[in-house]
Amino acid sequence: MQIQHEASGHKGAFYIEENGERLAEMIYTQAGDSRIIINHTEVSEALRGKNAGKQLVAASVEYARQHKLKILPLCPFAKSVFDKVKEYEDVLDK
Repeated sequence: MQIQHEASGHKGAFYIEENGERLAEMIYTQAGDSRIIINHTEVSEALRGKNAGKQLVAASVEYARQHKLKILPLCPFAKSVFDKVKEYEDVLDK
């Protein structure tokens, strides 16, 4: 699975697309110059059980590290991943 990223203005998404169809998506909003807010994560049935959602969160963490951003996970799924993966604490906006 290849994670792709798109951004337009203050909004963006990490997503997985196959054959022109978006099968998983995590939407975020950039808040200021130093923070992104994860608003929503959705994974289609076709990718259930393949850790697609966790891979989207991992991609957002890598992006945040590269751009020196903090992440505020308002999405319940993303928040649960941050709660479980202590290695992500460096980018967590507390």
